[in-house]
Amino acid sequence: MLEMFSYPFMQYAFVASFFISILCGLMGVFVVARKTAFFTHTLSEISFSGASFGVFLGTNPIIGMLLFTILSSLMIGTVGSRVSRRESSISVFSVFFIGLGILFLSLANTQSSYATNILFGSIVGISLSNVQTLVGLSVAIIIITTLIYRKLKYNSFDNVGASFNSRSNTLVSVVFLILLACTVSVTAQIVGSLLIFALLTIPASSARYFTHSIKSMTILTFVFSLIGTWFGLYLSYQTNLPVSFFIATIETIIYIIAVVYDKVTRI
Repeated sequence: MLEMFSYPFMQYAFVASFFISILCGLMGVFVVARKTAFFTHTLSEISFSGASFGVFLGTNPIIGMLLFTILSSLMIGTVGSRVSRRESSISVFSVFFIGLGILFLSLANTQSSYATNILFGSIVGISLSNVQTLVGLSVAIIIITTLIYRKLKYNSFDNVGASFNSRSNTLVSVVFLILLACTVSVTAQIVGSLLIFALLTIPASSARYFTHSIKSMTILTFVFSLIGTWFGLYLSYQTNLPVSFFIATIETIIYIIAVVYDKVTRI
């Protein structure tokens, strides 16, 4: 088991997974509370389009990912303030950005395999620069989330009270969507954009069955995310199969256990 840590890319992957779990623990609770799982899934698809744009320009794909996801968050956050309008906005902008991604991927003649790896995740693709970018953006996301934590908690868990201050509600929602966009972009390099929403929704959904405290939910979500990513990386290394498959499977098992636990305790 310790043999895999002799490879730098595995060291980078485990360190990156730790910070990814922190982000998922912090953001996942609000994703579930605000019922933005569909938007999270859409962002994962848009992040692939952004990676294609970065490959087309010949720059770091994460720049394109951040650009595309943040732009889509701003558009959806400002146009779709109501639930019904938000759902329609997500569909429209999702199709638009995915179409752009297909265009840029077809125009790119080199390194298109990297953009493809973004779909499924690749531990081989983790480098020191990826870890440094992840750590830097993670710290920024954590600081900003901490600064707006009280308003975000109020906005997410008290919809009735938040509805009386629509202007503040819209601002907090837009900031949250931008933070979520950044989280999706920096984490897609490991778990893949097709299954990034698994870490941002399943662990938090599982934690909800064990506790109702926001602080406890955040900690449990972090623990469940860390279990999924670390064991997923280990199994992926041993079997040479996509890490996303193992992460999704482990998180699904944890969720099933959580549901069974909830039903047993209710008897």
